[in-house]
Amino acid sequence: MLRVNAVPPPSLLLVQGDEELLAARAVAEAVEAARAADPGADVREFEAGSLVAGEVAEILSPSLFGGRRVLVIQSGQDARKDLTTALLAYAKNPDPDVTLIVTHVGGAKGKAFADGLRAAGATVVPVMKLKKDSERIAFVRNEFRRNGARCDDTAASALLQAVGNDLREIAAACSQLLADTDGKITEAVVARYYKGRAEVTGFAVADAAMVGDLPGALEALRWALHVGVDPVPIADALADGVRTVARVASAGRGNPYQLAGTLGMPAWKIEKAQGRSRGWTPEGLADAMRAAAECNAAVKGGAEDRGYALEQTVFAIAAARRDGGNR
Repeated sequence: MLRVNAVPPPSLLLVQGDEELLAARAVAEAVEAARAADPGADVREFEAGSLVAGEVAEILSPSLFGGRRVLVIQSGQDARKDLTTALLAYAKNPDPDVTLIVTHVGGAKGKAFADGLRAAGATVVPVMKLKKDSERIAFVRNEFRRNGARCDDTAASALLQAVGNDLREIAAACSQLLADTDGKITEAVVARYYKGRAEVTGFAVADAAMVGDLPGALEALRWALHVGVDPVPIADALADGVRTVARVASAGRGNPYQLAGTLGMPAWKIEKAQGRSRGWTPEGLADAMRAAAECNAAVKGGAEDRGYALEQTVFAIAAARRDGGNR
């Protein structure tokens, strides 16, 4: 991963892989690096599938006012031919004052675009899903290490057993442990935390909200905030809870183990989401997703009262489930 310092990121950056959390972090760190070098950097972000070559030419053309510019193009595998042609032509002689960041999930779709960026000298950040236990254990240990905490393999393994293999849930759990402990993460600490304080995790808030238990969700939320749990992982857990149920519901009532490969999530999580999906309509889930997205923007955007934003989101999710999207 790139680290922020006084040196801007490379002019061409290809973030390649299908792990959304790692990709988002790589992009965020590159943007932060650009802003560290130039606090006034102009950052623009687009989806490749909805961007046309003419817009790119305008964005990448030399600026009369100078200053660093950052162009983030998400889902590069969806770029149309005219866009890839324009970007690869630009990549042969990039502007040193511009940072072009392209994310690409890998695979056959759009492979020529990714290969062309590599050939043009793009710095590549691999962000593939972590499929081995050893990789996930290393991820957990690094989450703590980069925040000045310590965690051995045994403790990391215990944490994975408690929260599963979804990287966003793992990262949120690490963040919560960092906030609630002295930074010395042992197997005993993990066991004690998840046995005695599970009711204060963001996942407990999300689980209660998704099954329509409004009093339980509010109680868990208020207790979590009371003991100092960071609002960010709670917002992430709410968003992940809604998103997971929506994805699983849209896939139908198939066997969780058969759906695991298609949906890219562990079977236990699919089975859990299938139970949570009862009572939801597609319209209700759409309303809940909007509420969760607004909550994330408020909590991570520095809302004056982040606790209030979370509480209103719990109410909104409960209403979406109860009313089925009907107003």
